[in-house]
Formats: sequence, structure tokens, C-alpha cells
Amino acid sequence: QEFIVNGGFPKSLEFNTFEARQLYTKSIIEEIFEKDIKTRNKIRNKQVFEVIRSYIINNYSATFSLNSVYDYFRNKEKINITKITLRNYIDILLKAKIIYRCDRFDQKTKKMLRGEYKFYIADMALFFALNTDNRINFGASLENLVYLYLVSSGYKVSVGKIGKLECDFITRDVHNEYAYIQVSQSVMNQKTEEREYRPFEHIRDGYPRYLLTLDTFRNQRDGIKHFNAIDVFLGNEKI
Repeated sequence: QEFIVNGGFPKSLEFNTFEARQLYTKSIIEEIFEKDIKTRNKIRNKQVFEVIRSYIINNYSATFSLNSVYDYFRNKEKINITKITLRNYIDILLKAKIIYRCDRFDQKTKKMLRGEYKFYIADMALFFALNTDNRINFGASLENLVYLYLVSSGYKVSVGKIGKLECDFITRDVHNEYAYIQVSQSVMNQKTEEREYRPFEHIRDGYPRYLLTLDTFRNQRDGIKHFNAIDVFLGNEKI
């Protein structure tokens, strides 16, 4: 829980209390945006940039399209912005490694789908440092952490489209071997369990399928490996 809130800034470990670590992390993130991003990129309309930045970061792990984000700002927020400016501001966040874009992959055609993707933030502290509401969405946060773990382990990662369903991640290693991964805080609720297992039922190839949760009890079924995500992060389980 502390890693989700305070993230992975190494120097924060030198502070003795949670509050001191949080204060340090927040000051570092504010400095990154002011000096390394706004000033370096000569952003003129800082207010609009901050609105877009907040929207993208606050909706981490959610599905996006440029058109839907554009329509949201133009029609709901009444912000006069062009698609070019919107794309440029998102590109600034991507190039600064504030966010990562994860494209959608069609499992049937084995091709990337253009136009829709998810954004994951490079460090969970970015969300909590920029928001006053520090309630944790464990499902989205865990999905974000699994994404970071996978890309840092050398996998090519995509959001999976399996017919009309979505698989959280389809991974591809250096040998072009695929794996399918679903992420959920818990599947102890039967309705949640059925929802998380459903995409796996439509996969016809023989590649491995994994379910990562925070559950200590492992609900193995249908050849799907159910792992505790923290065990995976610590290297106690291999995917």
C-alpha cells in the first residue's frame, strides 16, 4: 500500500516516516513538471496542459481514444482545444516517461488495433502527489503495477481483444511466445471470478493463461494459473 502511494523514488527511503516520504515525493514530482516538462517544452497554455495531464493521470488503466478525449474536453469541459494540441500534450507526457501507452491487440488476427489504447503511469506516486483524494483504487493500481513489472521484465505488452471481451494483457517475449494475463484485486466473489475467467474461455491456442490477484487463496481452474501478484513481483512465482 505504501509503494502504491509513495512510489519508487529511491531517496524517499531515507526518510523515517510515511508522511515525510510523501512530502518528499510530492515536492520532487512538482519540480519535475515545472522544470523538466513545462519549462523545457515551453508550454504556453499551462492551465490547459495541467487539465489534460490530470485527466490522463487520473484515468490510468482506462481505455482511451484520441477522439473520445477530445470530445470530452470540447463538449463536457468546454475547453477550446485542437486535436493537434491534445496529441502534442500527450506526446510530451509520453516522451517524459510520465505515462506509457499500451496498444490493443486482436488475439484472432494477431494485429494491433489502431485508435484505442490504455495509459499507465510510470510511478503510482504521480497520481497521489497530484490529487487531494488519496483513496486507493486497488484494481486499477494493481493493473498498473503489473504492466510496469511486465515491461521492465522485457515483455512486449498489449491490451487483449478477444472477440467482444477484453483480456488485461497479452504478452510476447523475445521468442514470440505469447501469454494471457488477467488482473483483479480479488476473485473471492463469484461474480468477479466469472468475469475474470470469461476471456480465457474464448482462447483456443495453447499459450499460458495467468490470473494475478492479491488473494492468498489460489482458485485454480481450467488450467489457468492463479498467482498472488506480490509473489510474482518478488520473484517467488514465474510467468
